[in-house]
Amino acid sequence: MVESQPLNENSPAVQKHLDIMQGVINRMAENSRSCKLWCITLVAATLVLVARTGEPQHALIALVPTLLFLFLDSYYLALERAFIKSQNAFVGKLHGRALESAELYRVIPSGMGLPLVMRCMLGSVSIWPFYLLVTVTIVLTWLLIIPSDTPFTGGKP
Repeated sequence: MVESQPLNENSPAVQKHLDIMQGVINRMAENSRSCKLWCITLVAATLVLVARTGEPQHALIALVPTLLFLFLDSYYLALERAFIKSQNAFVGKLHGRALESAELYRVIPSGMGLPLVMRCMLGSVSIWPFYLLVTVTIVLTWLLIIPSDTPFTGGKP
């Protein structure tokens, strides 16, 4: 039986694996950015239509894509963090000389699950301030379009 050479950071297979991991991490970051762009686009389009029609209750429709993109953006951020954790574990094993060749062919996020998505949603400064601002904008638009003669705004019936 032929013994395999120990894997080190200069190995082409190790370099390719790290390139693949970095590519996945970059795609997750790009997906997160796309979520924010699409959210702004859909919310802005909805609010423009609401302003033209003068129907304030329709402004609340913009909350639907906001919530969906909030979850999707959190999911992509969680995947990004899980792949970074996986990449760090890979590099740790590489430097500790504990890396097995079978690990070169696995690209699996470490610790991915709903708890990580929720932590990203609630604890990330790239998530909650953005979606909070979008939500406040929707609510303010809704309040500004309500006619002054409705009981909600304190106007006369």
